[in-house]
Amino acid sequence: MHPDEAVDRFLANARTARRLSPNTLEAYGGDLSRLCAHLDAKNLRDVTVLDADTLRAFLAEEKGRGLADTSLARVVATIRSLFKYLQREKIVLANPAAALRSPRRRRTLPEPLTRAEVERVLSLPLPGGALGARNRAIIEVLYSAGLRVSELVGLDLDRMDLERGVIRVLGKGRKERLAFLGAPARRAVERFLALRQTSGKRDESDAVFTNNRGGRLSTRSVERLVKRELARAGLAGRGSPHTLRHSFATHMLDAGADLRTVQELLGHADAATTQIYTHVTTRLLRETYAKAHPRA
Repeated sequence: MHPDEAVDRFLANARTARRLSPNTLEAYGGDLSRLCAHLDAKNLRDVTVLDADTLRAFLAEEKGRGLADTSLARVVATIRSLFKYLQREKIVLANPAAALRSPRRRRTLPEPLTRAEVERVLSLPLPGGALGARNRAIIEVLYSAGLRVSELVGLDLDRMDLERGVIRVLGKGRKERLAFLGAPARRAVERFLALRQTSGKRDESDAVFTNNRGGRLSTRSVERLVKRELARAGLAGRGSPHTLRHSFATHMLDAGADLRTVQELLGHADAATTQIYTHVTTRLLRETYAKAHPRA
């Protein structure tokens, strides 16, 4: 089977059977299109003859063009997924990707905002109109519920119960979980929706957060507006929507929430992913100790 056909089948399966998100499918498609181009240049047009050395040569080419270790690890994971599928479908007998080693990724600690910094952002004078109300509601929801930006822009009106402060979130792999909104976040969303309804602008979207044309906001738009709001609070360069998610998790643990609860609220499949936030809180405790203890 030609590599292009194998990749098309894999992506179709990922889209329909595994129901992966559009962002994941786009990343898979980009990585595998470069693999196919590499194989085509080497005149390798049958996936059944590929071996580990051939795949390593492609990865060396990827590294040579300046790909970071984190991105290279993602490419390795994509290739492994491809060949697991091909082996499961009996298109290949052996799995050459099983021998690939992923580069070790340095786990960098997230830099959360302090509670005072979050309050500074949320106490800024609110610009008039639906647009200002929308931006404030976005900041409130990201911090209150600890959402990923993709989860926020994918949020539909029928998944939000403002009276109870509960939202049903579709996370990675389209797994559903519950997230919660505090009273300030609920009020911010209610204010935005009321202003949007009375603005007279046509809105045919089911999305909670919409753009000026009434369509669903993009992740890039949310990233821009969050950075703009942080800059307005004197926190330029201090973060992004994901910083608010980091801050949510860190502040929850600081206040005594257990790791398992925070894992559930973040939608992490593996507790080890959530464990990183305990390092953040430990570091903050150590820094406070060093500043405060007379014999530190």
